Amino acid sequence: MTLGRDDLARLYDEHRLALVRLALLLVDDLPTAEDVVHDAFARALGRVVPPEAAAAYLRTAVVNGARSTLRRRRTARGYVAPRDLDSDPADLAVLAEEHREVLVALRTLPRRQHEVLVLRYYGGLSEAEIAAATGISRGAVKSTAHRALAALERALMTQQTEEVAP
Repeated sequence: MTLGRDDLARLYDEHRLALVRLALLLVDDLPTAEDVVHDAFARALGRVVPPEAAAAYLRTAVVNGARSTLRRRRTARGYVAPRDLDSDPADLAVLAEEHREVLVALRTLPRRQHEVLVLRYYGGLSEAEIAAATGISRGAVKSTAHRALAALERALMTQQTEEVAP
């Protein structure tokens, strides 16, 4: 089936918030996350996608769009000083305070580990869906998630130790 405007409108109503949340967790700012999601929907218009695969197609498009955004951002950071996480109160207001430490620790993980944890725990995707969205095998999803959780735990312990130290 070719995705038309009506199909995309229905998908947008059903999945936009989850896709924006996913993109936000990957790119760390709301306006960019919304742009990534809107670009994914715009690219989907006219694509031939089976109806049962449309949501997975959009998730994959969002993950790929976030990757591209992060690549561009890394290139730009070579020329501009990185933005301090605590510097923009508007961005911080979007994130719930209780999740902030986890999000900071997530940023320390390698890209693949970061993506797998976000898709699994924030996106609620199965191992098969994560494999499809990231282009890796189910076994790689399992091992990456295991290593990522261990690394995340170490990062959180380091944060707690630094907070306690005078």
